[in-house]
Amino acid sequence: MLLENIAEDIWIYEGETVSFFGLPYSTRMTVIRLADKKLWIHSPEKITHGLKEELAGLGEVAYLVSPNKLHHLYLGEWLKAYPSARNYAAPGLARKRSDITFTKDLTDKPEDEWAGEIKQTIFKGSPLVEEVVFYHVKSSTLILTDLIENFRPESFNWWQRLVAKFTGILAPNGKTPVDWRTSFLFGKDEARESLATLIKWQPKNIVISHGECIYGQGVEFLVKSFSWLK
Repeated sequence: MLLENIAEDIWIYEGETVSFFGLPYSTRMTVIRLADKKLWIHSPEKITHGLKEELAGLGEVAYLVSPNKLHHLYLGEWLKAYPSARNYAAPGLARKRSDITFTKDLTDKPEDEWAGEIKQTIFKGSPLVEEVVFYHVKSSTLILTDLIENFRPESFNWWQRLVAKFTGILAPNGKTPVDWRTSFLFGKDEARESLATLIKWQPKNIVISHGECIYGQGVEFLVKSFSWLK
């Protein structure tokens, strides 16, 4: 099986490892099956025949979500494979991907199609990192993209581990990379308000696009990971 079921009606899919500033970044896609059996796809990965077959067994691919301005690489091929799917852009992405017509820009308010099942908010405070964060109510799972990176040390060679440790993205203490943290310098009050929203949701689990996911201790991990906001 390519899709890993982590709780009722939510799956993760391990994508390709990509090079990012010389580091091998594992990638991850999240799939949620809504009450009407339609599928909500977060951060779409490269499509394969096997993946399409497994998705077909779960339901109809209906919603494609690009949660920030970096996670959109394979969106075009998904729209070709699923032309009736509605696609949603993080703030600013539509300008970056003018070759794609997006259904709508994402906001702090969940779309009617998934309201009540998936909560969402824009994590504010940085001009560079404007990520839309989601929370699957049924499974108590927070879904992050790049706000937290949490790589196993053995994922890297010796010099890569040094870089990863410096940037703060090594498990079990992963956090926002140091270069992105500095971009919150003048927006920490807004960031703290956004973090308060995430904590208020009381997530048990956290799906992270890059690195190790968190199961059972979501709130504790959030508080520790964002201690730099104090």
